Parts: sequence; C-alpha cells; structure tokens
Amino acid sequence: MITSLARRRLEGELMDDPDIDDRAHQRALHGLRRINNVSRTAAALWPSIARIAKTRQSRTLSLLDVATGGGDVAISLVRRARRAGLDLQVEGCDISPTALDFAAQAAQRAKVPVTFFELDVLTEPVPRHYDIVTSTLFLHHLDDEQVVALLGQLADCADHLLISDLIRNRAGYGLAYLGTRLLSASRVVHVDGMRSVRAALTLPEARTLAAQAGLDGVTFTRHWPSRFLLHWARPPGMHR
Repeated sequence: MITSLARRRLEGELMDDPDIDDRAHQRALHGLRRINNVSRTAAALWPSIARIAKTRQSRTLSLLDVATGGGDVAISLVRRARRAGLDLQVEGCDISPTALDFAAQAAQRAKVPVTFFELDVLTEPVPRHYDIVTSTLFLHHLDDEQVVALLGQLADCADHLLISDLIRNRAGYGLAYLGTRLLSASRVVHVDGMRSVRAALTLPEARTLAAQAGLDGVTFTRHWPSRFLLHWARPPGMHR
C-alpha cells in the first residue's frame, strides 16, 4: 500500500469505463451507497443547506446534485428536508444510464420525489438555474483544467455551490483502503477507492483551482473522513 501522494495521479477509474458490465456497476453502486452512509456525506452538506434556507423568504429551494451516481445523497437530502419542514425540490444528473436507472429505482423504493436525468456536465450546459448545486466525489475524476471549467459552469447556474471531495493525504489513503474492503465486496470499489485518493486534490490545490474558476469568497472546511467541503455563494448584485 506504499505509494507517493506528492502529486495527483489520474489513472482512470473502472466505474468510468463506458463498457463496464452492468452487474459489476450495480454492485459497485451498492458499495458506494454504504460508504456514503458511513461517511455521512449528506450530513456534511445538510447544515449549509439548512442555513441557506433560513436566509430565504421562500420555504422552497431547488437543488441539483451533479454526478449523482446511485442517487443516495440526493435521496438523503430530500429526507432531511422533510424532517426539517423544508420544501427542497431535488434533481440529480449523471452521464451513466446504469447509475440513473439505479438511482430512480432507489428513489421509487424510498418514495422520495427526486428527478434524475442524463447529462455530461463536461460537454453540455446545465439546463436551468438552481438555488443550490451540490456534487460529491466528482472533482477527483477530473484534471485541473476540467475542475476549473466545471466550477465556473456550475457557478453560472447556481446561487450556492456545495462541493465535497476527498483530500489527498496518507490518512485518507489508509481510510480508503480499509473502508472500501469493509463496506463492499466489489473489486471495482476496491480498485477505484485507491485510485480516487491518488487522484484527489490537497486543500491548497483545491483553493488554487477555485480561485482560477473565479469563485470569489469561497470557503473550505474539512469533514470526516478526510474530505473537504467547498461552499460558494453568489455575491449580492452579481448577475446570472
């Protein structure tokens, strides 16, 4: 497990392969759902969403979850909003039809009204404006230029960005090794988990890319397990 984490290494993840077997993909999505639950991914986003709702006159907020995968974060956010009495209209987009079908079935089983649609955010524009855009565990799939372009595009179509991803460090690498093996039997998850940390950003790198994307006033906080949360709010008077 000894490896250098001094620089990012984008190796290409098995789940990103368009020819991945559907059954292997679904097993991996089940594993990622367990990992997201244990990592409390939605819980890390929720306090910021609740604060945003508190500052709005309307009790209705629109939210897009970018690269939603199996949809578990989007579904969890709707459940939290219901418990808080907040009308949160959630949509999720992803490039993978397999992931979107998995997410739609999960939302149906949970009786949660989330709309999922296919979108390649690297080549296609987000179709409309949202109060909040979230994305988790997506930036580490992208090279630096793509990260800058994505952040800029998402800022153009949102009042708030909440972006969570891995931090590239030794602690995160060890947690990924143990966590993926304890929480999933999927080889895809085991391989991709380690590649994900090697491809992740450090906090200084993330701050630099956010500045290059023009996200003035962006803030970063750490959350367990070895992840960061980027929060950007559209400055007052800034045109869409």
